[in-house]
Amino acid sequence: MSTLPPCPQCSSAFTYEDGPMYVCPECAHEWPASAAAEAAEHAKEIRDAVGNVLKDGDTVTVIKDLKLKGSSLVLKVGTKVKNIRLVEGDHDIDCKIDGIGAMSLKSEFVKKI
Repeated sequence: MSTLPPCPQCSSAFTYEDGPMYVCPECAHEWPASAAAEAAEHAKEIRDAVGNVLKDGDTVTVIKDLKLKGSSLVLKVGTKVKNIRLVEGDHDIDCKIDGIGAMSLKSEFVKKI
């Protein structure tokens, strides 16, 4: 089953393809299929605490002391995290931190170096 984007004008889920265009049967809005791909790419942008765009492989530092659930460890301010991987979800960074191991972080608590 293909998943077509909803209509950008009325948010209808009943869009269909008509050649290189998407069409909404409810409001008759038409838009190019390439615009949907560009919008999806921009929607996936993950930014750090100061607004820098993050990408896979970046190095970041932690900007706030973070208590680790299920442990007595604390991730201190200034901890450097190398080679991050961006993922979907609430915690949008997967990484491995020396001395702690693999974990997930929220992008709002890191700053790109």
